[in-house]
Amino acid sequence: MIELDIMSEEGGWERIPDVEALARTAAEAALAVTDEAEGEFEASVMLTDDAHIRELNRTWRGKDKPTNVLSFPAPEQPGAAGPRHLGDIALAYETLVRESEEESKELAHHFAHLIVHGVLHLLGYDHEVEEEAEIMEALEVKALASLGIADPYRDMAA
Repeated sequence: MIELDIMSEEGGWERIPDVEALARTAAEAALAVTDEAEGEFEASVMLTDDAHIRELNRTWRGKDKPTNVLSFPAPEQPGAAGPRHLGDIALAYETLVRESEEESKELAHHFAHLIVHGVLHLLGYDHEVEEEAEIMEALEVKALASLGIADPYRDMAA
């Protein structure tokens, strides 16, 4: 189980019905498809805008541009009491909307995908190397399928 501390800063996040419930459901789906499925976890989610995520991206990744989602994994604290804190996820509203329109995806489905993606990053999955990307994408597809969301990569295969 994962407990999310969700903070909505800027943007039109109310366009996504029950955005907080959807974030929790997507985070649970991400956990369920990993070896980490058992246990108690927590993470923070910041729903923000392009300006703020651009600042975060510049500060932490050296990239002076907005991005859809950023993940900041927390170091594991062996023996710590309570749920394991996985880290923080930040999502940018304008980028989310633009991508969902460009890719003809439902806004809520794209949001769920980015939450799944972010949680998998917090758990240590990555996509910088092709073999790792294939593993991470397969987990994303499986988690999203459990939510009734189509494979977001299906049209990207070439």
